[in-house]
Amino acid sequence: MLTPHFAPFPELKTARLILRRIRNSDAPAILAMRSDEQVMNYIDKEPMKDISESIALIQLINDAVDNNSGINWAIAFSDDPDTQIGTIGFWRIIPQHYRAELGYMLQKEHWKKGIMHEAIQAVIDYGFETLKLHSIEAHINPGNQASAGILEKSGFTREAYFREDFYFRGTFRDTAIYSLLAP
Repeated sequence: MLTPHFAPFPELKTARLILRRIRNSDAPAILAMRSDEQVMNYIDKEPMKDISESIALIQLINDAVDNNSGINWAIAFSDDPDTQIGTIGFWRIIPQHYRAELGYMLQKEHWKKGIMHEAIQAVIDYGFETLKLHSIEAHINPGNQASAGILEKSGFTREAYFREDFYFRGTFRDTAIYSLLAP
């Protein structure tokens, strides 16, 4: 069985980015991102309303890191590592199946610049090479064509489409599941 261990916290670096531990000082950036209706359009969660919600989320994320049940990184530019522009991580790890679920979000002013693809590649490499995952999955709202495109560009294949399996704001919504196997 997989036994993840995230201490010390693994920082990941790419050509432009640093993926670092999320900290309380990121709370305003997380609130700005998660309160933006456009960013949250396909997330199927209510937008955040105040800073206490982002602080609670940071605590939840860091608790998962501390107990080795999940890992999320703040995405920042290498030349400005203190300014968080997004998040990415394996928010759910299934050790007995060597599988993890990828989740990500980026502030809208950074969309369509290749940033998320770059971050996803770093996290995929970490997942397969360091964690020794066998597969990575991502669940998305099928209406989110940008996310589907990034996943496909990153090598993921759509494996499932569940009709009306998610209830949000008084309606049932569909889910598309993408997967990538270890090379």
